[in-house]
Amino acid sequence: MKRHHAIVIFLLGAFFFGLNPLFIKLGYAAGWTLGEINVVQAIIALIVLWTIGIFALRRHPQAIKKLNVKTVLSLVIAGSFTGLTSVLYYGSMQYLPASLAVVLLFQFVWIGVLFEWIFSRKKPNKQTILSVILTLVGVLFAADAFNGGLTEIKLLGFVLGIGAAFSYSAFVIFSGRVAVEVPATIRTPIMITGAALLIFIIFPPHVTLSANALSSGSLWFYAGCLALCGLILTPLMFAISTPHISAGLATILGAIELPVSVVVAYIGLAEYIAPSRWLGVVLILLAITIGEMKGIWQMIIKRKKTVS
Repeated sequence: MKRHHAIVIFLLGAFFFGLNPLFIKLGYAAGWTLGEINVVQAIIALIVLWTIGIFALRRHPQAIKKLNVKTVLSLVIAGSFTGLTSVLYYGSMQYLPASLAVVLLFQFVWIGVLFEWIFSRKKPNKQTILSVILTLVGVLFAADAFNGGLTEIKLLGFVLGIGAAFSYSAFVIFSGRVAVEVPATIRTPIMITGAALLIFIIFPPHVTLSANALSSGSLWFYAGCLALCGLILTPLMFAISTPHISAGLATILGAIELPVSVVVAYIGLAEYIAPSRWLGVVLILLAITIGEMKGIWQMIIKRKKTVS
């Protein structure tokens, strides 16, 4: 796959993920609970992705040899963090505006740095520290902290939002290192199986779903939209494209989720977003760019040397 094709596919995946706040908020407005929406979206994602996965296994029978018990278990564990992110992220939107919940999710920028420091013994450089500081300042503006906005933030919503950022960071770390040699159309269904298992543990389907819920077209519609954007298209597009672009570039491209979610909250959900909150979004995007720009430049220089 050509690099520019991979970039387009990755951007589309990030764009679709940015639409999630619209559907979860509309689902809540229709009277459905966090558990009902999560369980149904997991069921839909499993059906769709395993349908794709079965055809992929027939097309790539040699891939089965790469799927030993350790590899499958690693993929399931990595995928479970996607399920946890879904529960925590959507849960935070029960208590917070969608535009603020997505800002909290994007704290994975500095959390990822913290994880690298703890687990890989990779100390952050000055550029990374600047990126982290800008991110934290951006959060203060995005939360409208200087105009008393923090007093309106419910503690549980904040904890769930930050928890989502931690689980998302763990997913990024694990998914980028596990079974990358297995085709994306086979790897993704296994990972989403892990996500579904975790969701089913937290919200047992036989307890969570009533006969009324199962027969409601409204629930299946909103959960289906979330499954399509959050558990099907985004993981699949990321799995297809990330082997062809650098981690730094993926981080920058993935930042499109933030403005998409904020714009969706502004237009689709009619949330008021003060100018200071827009400034916070811009600062976070700038922080991500600064944090990854050194790696991008090194990649460009290396590419030029290779060509010459």
